[in-house]
Amino acid sequence: MESMTPMRFLVAALTGALVLSGCASDRIQPSPGLQVVESGQLPAPTRPDLIAPDRESLIGPLDTLGIDVYGVQDLSLETQVDASGRISMPLVGVVDVRGKTSYEVQQYIQNALRRYIKDPIATVNVRNSVSQVVTVDGSVIEPGLYPVTNQMTLMRAIASARGLSEYGKLDDVVVLRTVNNQRMAGLYNLGAIRRGVYPDPAIYANDVVVVGDSPSRRLFKNLISLAPILSAPLIVLLQNN
Repeated sequence: MESMTPMRFLVAALTGALVLSGCASDRIQPSPGLQVVESGQLPAPTRPDLIAPDRESLIGPLDTLGIDVYGVQDLSLETQVDASGRISMPLVGVVDVRGKTSYEVQQYIQNALRRYIKDPIATVNVRNSVSQVVTVDGSVIEPGLYPVTNQMTLMRAIASARGLSEYGKLDDVVVLRTVNNQRMAGLYNLGAIRRGVYPDPAIYANDVVVVGDSPSRRLFKNLISLAPILSAPLIVLLQNN
């Protein structure tokens, strides 16, 4: 059997790596819930389409709250939730806000102030949240913790981490989540989501998104880096002839 030269080995290995690592992007196909417009302009969204569905956002330790009491400047303040999930406010005292929504805290403050103010009107807003975050890890450009809004989806979470890294694998994305104290894992294919095969899934606070690594892409990069070394004897041979 004829032995394989370094150059032939390199070509064969690169070919195999290319076959494993990628293919032409599939055309978007119509599917339930997805209408494909073949030509022309997409219709403009209606007003309800521009409003994201509301999701409960819970207050947690070290979040920063802005509290305003209409007509009472001295009671309007910006405060940070302490590590135990509490804040302190004049006339109201210590309030346990951990795990509550802004509306629930607002109602509590208004009820407490009725002893001193007639028909108080209070508003509570989360100015900065460090508790409502998603962890994006694995083969992304900037792994880390990112804030979760009521519009956060898997694609947006990965975009927050500046997208997939050089070796990121589109069809190997895992979302870890705890539901009723039960750890669960969802497996997703970003390529399929991009093609509209199924909707971009919602991401919630405390989710962990992990993007897998493509060994074939890594092999391809390593083989490319070895190309000058493997081809050197062939170059010398040609020069001598």
